[in-house]
Amino acid sequence: MRFIHVEDGLRLRFPGRDAAFNEGVEIGILAVNLASGRGEFTLQLSSGTLEQARALAAQMGYRVHVVRSDEAWAGVTFLTGRRRPKLTLIHNPPEAQAAG
Repeated sequence: MRFIHVEDGLRLRFPGRDAAFNEGVEIGILAVNLASGRGEFTLQLSSGTLEQARALAAQMGYRVHVVRSDEAWAGVTFLTGRRRPKLTLIHNPPEAQAAG
């Protein structure tokens, strides 16, 4: 029996249920979060559900970023919307501007 992370500080467990049931609950929680339209959120998922979570997120227009992971768990951030380019500010010193 293991805990299922619903949100920070809230975990559930279902005594007598198998791993497939627990993974189904995790994917259900993910589906509700994806359907809510939130722009960004992070969940802790079992590593066994990660591929299914990626597929579901892609179908619903979300990008997936694995923040941390080990054999059992993965901290995953789900993001929607276009990825903004990373811009760099380049500053020319005053003497370079006068010469140009």
